[in-house]
Amino acid sequence: MQDREKQKPIKDFRAGNIQASVWKNEMDKSGQTVFRHSVRIQKRYRNKNGDYENTEYYFRDDLPRLILVANKAFEFIALKESNDFEESVPI
Repeated sequence: MQDREKQKPIKDFRAGNIQASVWKNEMDKSGQTVFRHSVRIQKRYRNKNGDYENTEYYFRDDLPRLILVANKAFEFIALKESNDFEESVPI
């Protein structure tokens, strides 16, 4: 599996300065390759020097946007896994 730094997320959802990134992870399970999705949620802000940084800490007013991007990420994963399942099942 590739190093996380070299991989790119398969989908990003952004609401203001809060972003959810969806990653596709390859795993070996009982000799079979399976894929699972993971989500990273972070907030971007400017530090005292004016440089951009990321944090995983949120204020109360950040939570509605955090919930929004988390729901969008969940919806994307659920629909993608549903479509992948349908494609793998013969009719």
